[in-house]
Amino acid sequence: MSSDPYDLLATTILLLDRDGVAVQANSAAENLFGKSRRQIEGQMAIALFEQDAALAQSILHACEGTLESCRQIAKVQHQASSREVSVTTVSLLGQPWAALIEVADLESRLIVDRTQRIAEQIQVQHDLLRNLAHEVKNPLGGLRGAAQLLEAELPDRRLTEYTQVIISEADRLQSLVDRLAAPQARPMQIDTVNVHEICERVCALVQAEFGVQVARDYDASMPDIQADSARLVQALLNVVRNAAQVLEQAQTADPMITIRTRIARQVLLQRRQHRMVVEVAVIDNGPGVALDIQDKVFHPLVTRREGGTGLGLSLAQDLLQQHGGLIEMESSPGRTEFKLMIPLEPS
Repeated sequence: MSSDPYDLLATTILLLDRDGVAVQANSAAENLFGKSRRQIEGQMAIALFEQDAALAQSILHACEGTLESCRQIAKVQHQASSREVSVTTVSLLGQPWAALIEVADLESRLIVDRTQRIAEQIQVQHDLLRNLAHEVKNPLGGLRGAAQLLEAELPDRRLTEYTQVIISEADRLQSLVDRLAAPQARPMQIDTVNVHEICERVCALVQAEFGVQVARDYDASMPDIQADSARLVQALLNVVRNAAQVLEQAQTADPMITIRTRIARQVLLQRRQHRMVVEVAVIDNGPGVALDIQDKVFHPLVTRREGGTGLGLSLAQDLLQQHGGLIEMESSPGRTEFKLMIPLEPS
């Protein structure tokens, strides 16, 4: 672990010399700017942002020692798109550095706050549904058993068509009840897991089922993690399969799913700050998630897809939460990204 206390912060910190050159950056800066610390340090701080005359003026005054504190909204390039950030610039007097810049990613913070709130709501709903599933299970078994006994006593075998409907529907509801209770049905089986082996297994399953093209964008330096392999496979499979089903139903031209792995630093998950987090992003070029259900897409039984149960993404979120992680989503027409975030260090 770095001895630099700034590396413990989730916000980006840049320390500047009198010329406005970034002489020191913390680990959060690497994640925000998408560059290594070596690439950041040694270049003009203003060059890290999109052209902004007001910000350039603030940095100049700060390096001259005449700026007490100034907070502004600016933009940075992040993964080929522009992202708004809050930039606080301040002069440092009597320090080895001339100025300090603190940068907070507004969009990521809003997404994390929203996802955290949704995750808490989902947990309450899952508890309610599991209790409901427990209450439904016994009478459902009785209903099925009674239908079987009735079928055995029917004088006219043509009437078994109706008892078979009862039995079939009882089995379907039993399967739904089992899926509602499944995530905590057995203890976690923690072992050393290779994230890319999980990804490859899911890719093989989805390509065999749907024939959709899956592109890989892997971080070769990704370390192994301690996790329940079966649950991670199920969570990722639910997300990738959901993307494939949406692409298939929408009849998207040139359908494509991309699975990307990265390491993120200083990430807040379930109210805990994590020094490093594994990110597995599932990106598709489909029509996007309808605006009116974007905040409910992880809720149980919420779906717009024909034939969908609304359980796949909900269960995936539940499985990630069991690992101390979360799933985030950003969606617009032509691009939907689900980001599975798993703490690298044990919870």
